[in-house]
Amino acid sequence: MNKFLLRALVLASVNIAVLANAQFFRTRNRMDKLEDFDEQKFSWGFFLNGNMLDYRIVLNPRYGTYGNQNLVSSKESTSFGAGLIAKWRLNDYLDLRMEPGLQFAQRKLLFNTQINDQYQNGTLTNDPFIPIPLTDKDMNREVKSTLLDIPVLLELHGHRWYNSRPYIAAGVNYIVNLQSNSDSTDDNMQQVFRSTTHNFAWSAEMGIQFYFNKFKLTPAIRGTFFMNNEIVADNATTPPYWASAISTLQTRAILFVLKFE
Repeated sequence: MNKFLLRALVLASVNIAVLANAQFFRTRNRMDKLEDFDEQKFSWGFFLNGNMLDYRIVLNPRYGTYGNQNLVSSKESTSFGAGLIAKWRLNDYLDLRMEPGLQFAQRKLLFNTQINDQYQNGTLTNDPFIPIPLTDKDMNREVKSTLLDIPVLLELHGHRWYNSRPYIAAGVNYIVNLQSNSDSTDDNMQQVFRSTTHNFAWSAEMGIQFYFNKFKLTPAIRGTFFMNNEIVADNATTPPYWASAISTLQTRAILFVLKFE
């Protein structure tokens, strides 16, 4: 279902662009729509989006690799999100935007780390442990995330060309993972994957704004990249099968956005 929603959103964006080309750009004797809309000091709207989320993983060289083999891998997911838009006009070329929203995701991590039984006598970073046979449930983690994303973006745009205007934007995000499990006393031994609740990221975006009689529609694509390490260490008594195998874990996201203002 999530993949269907994402494909439908991308297809809708393409169709809108084709329609806009046909309706906006080929008729030169047409009046501009919403002529005074961009002169407002403040404006509001909402957005819907599809997303693709994955992890950037840096493995611990001792517990996360074996020879040339990576013992931990991830699988991307597709899902959706929605949010609100607040825009502050700075001048003819720059706007400051805040677009708080919720993003939903469910990613998969595979831990092929049974080979770490070789460290059962202990190392400088891990106490001795009793090996356990890893089941499929132990090796596979489905990481569910509900992300409260608050980006602040500086938008640079050109002049309107008939009823369209291209733009680029960039900025920083404060992101709260509402399903991080960071305060849980259970860890991967109890099938609980923990990550940080409070996160920071940077984003870059590009799109085209189309003006209609009653509203402005903007199809856009945005990339968001976490800057902090999200991994929360397992408890000291937990074998190095899971969190100990990862040095750095960072979310990467691509969003396909439809904005209505």
